[in-house]
Amino acid sequence: MTNHPAFQDQIPGNGCYGCGPHNDQGLRLKSHWEGEESVAAFMPEPFHAAGPSHVLNGGIIATVIDCHGVCTAIAEAYRREGRAIGSAPEIWYATGSLRVDYLKPTPMDQPLTLRASVVEAGPKKTRIACSLYALGQECARGEVLAIRVANDWRA
Repeated sequence: MTNHPAFQDQIPGNGCYGCGPHNDQGLRLKSHWEGEESVAAFMPEPFHAAGPSHVLNGGIIATVIDCHGVCTAIAEAYRREGRAIGSAPEIWYATGSLRVDYLKPTPMDQPLTLRASVVEAGPKKTRIACSLYALGQECARGEVLAIRVANDWRA
């Protein structure tokens, strides 16, 4: 990881459940660039379990893939424009679509790693590929289509 602030911490007013630093009940995901990939670590809590207490809930998996993907799209848009994340005018994206493939049960007892890359980036849409790993093994894979929205979307 890097010494730079997480993408999520640089996005003004980010109250998202999955990644917002201003959401006390949220997952508080933190994403950073590692070369051309964005990377985040996530440590599940016992209340994030699926039916079996040792397996991560599929909805939590989808949430962290979604949030890591959308924040990667936001960070990529700022990078393409040569600006710091959060600088004016603000850039916002929302999820246009999310696809998640669950490849194997995701364990609850260890830190998980998300790795994402930009597949396609345009002025309005950015497609992100993201995988979730436990001990280097891919447990889930997703694709996020992030749609750039106007700032008044948040109002």
